[in-house]
Amino acid sequence: MKASGCPFCHNLEPQPASNHHAFSILDSRPVSPGHSLVISRNHAPTVFDLPPVEYAACFELVRQLRGLPVQKWKTKSLSVVMNCGAEANQTIQHAHIHLAPRQRDAPLPPALP
Repeated sequence: MKASGCPFCHNLEPQPASNHHAFSILDSRPVSPGHSLVISRNHAPTVFDLPPVEYAACFELVRQLRGLPVQKWKTKSLSVVMNCGAEANQTIQHAHIHLAPRQRDAPLPPALP
């Protein structure tokens, strides 16, 4: 299902990985080089609202993408973050997961948008 006006439902070119239920893109407001998003193809408010097969497909992409920071950004550390709801700083009401490569000397931001 797609929602009109949702930036994740329209005009996105998946990269660097995708599957039947989810895709990934680089974040347009990265907190670190390589910050990417895994996004459900189904418009649901949070990952907890996804059917089990779609939830699992999102985390399968997280697993696939975890090696990318090592290859491209020379880090082994990765923050995996889900903001679920306005109080948790979720700004786009469409199920997605942040993957942010981390460097030892870079502080964590107060919250991922």
